Amino acid sequence: MTMVHQDTTGDAEPAVPEDVDRRYALTVEMLGGALARLAAGYESDPAEQQDLVQDIHLQVWRSLKSFDGRCSLRTWVYRVAHNVTADHVGRARRRKDMISLDQSAAEIEADPRPSPEIEISDRLALAQIHAMLHRLRPVDRQVMILYLEDESAATIAEVSGLSAGAVATRISRIKRLLAGQLTLEATR
Repeated sequence: MTMVHQDTTGDAEPAVPEDVDRRYALTVEMLGGALARLAAGYESDPAEQQDLVQDIHLQVWRSLKSFDGRCSLRTWVYRVAHNVTADHVGRARRRKDMISLDQSAAEIEADPRPSPEIEISDRLALAQIHAMLHRLRPVDRQVMILYLEDESAATIAEVSGLSAGAVATRISRIKRLLAGQLTLEATR
C-alpha cells in the first residue's frame, strides 16, 4: 500500500521518504522534467540553462534534509527552485532587458534574436513564447511558468507568495501581453 500526502490544494502525492537520497529520487521522478522546463523558462542560453538546472538540483538536494512536511514536497521543491532562479535572474539582470506589464505591445521591441528558419512551426512558436517569458519580470515569469506547468492558482500563490486573486490577475494580463507581442511579431 502506497501512502500519500495531500497538500493544501487538495492534490495527492506519494508519501515523502525519511531518507534524503530517496526524497531526492522521488523529487526527480515527480518534478525532474518540470524543473528542466522551469530553467528553460528563465534561461535561453543552453549552457547557462544546464548550469541553472544543476544549481536547482543541488539546492533541492541540500534543502531536502530540512523538509518538515508543513507543505507538500511539490511546493517545497518549487519554492527552492524559485529561490535559485531568482538568484540567477538577479545576477543576470544587468545584461537583460526586462519588460513591464505596464508597457503596451507597441513599446516592446521584438526579441532581437533571429528566428530559426529550419524549425517546424510549433517549435518556432514555442521558441517565441520562451523568448517572451525570458523578458518578463521574475515574479511574472514565475507565475506564467507554473501556470504553463498546469499548477493551480492556489499552488502558484503558495510558491510565489501572492494571493490566488493576484495570480489570476497576473495570468490574465500576461496572456494579453504575450498575445499582443505574438500579433506584433506576426505582422513583421
